[in-house]
Amino acid sequence: MHRSLVERRLIEVNSRLKRVRGELAVVDEQLAALADAADEARIRYLVSETPLADRELREARRHADAMARSRVAVMESIAELERAQDELLDRLVTEPQ
Repeated sequence: MHRSLVERRLIEVNSRLKRVRGELAVVDEQLAALADAADEARIRYLVSETPLADRELREARRHADAMARSRVAVMESIAELERAQDELLDRLVTEPQ
């Protein structure tokens, strides 16, 4: 692979990595808010023990769990992009100019 192509791909991967890390920051904020909402719903359920409070608790937990799964997916994307970046950097260093 030509050096210029490796450099171009490295720039693209770096740009994607920055974007996905930004997504992670947003997901982390959303996850924290959803986890807080689930905690509040749990407390309301413990105090009232009504079917409505139980349903609200299950819904809040479901939303928090879904966001946690999204966070895992974003983290996997970051790891994949970092591996690709490392491979491209290795190529850049080992290929003749």
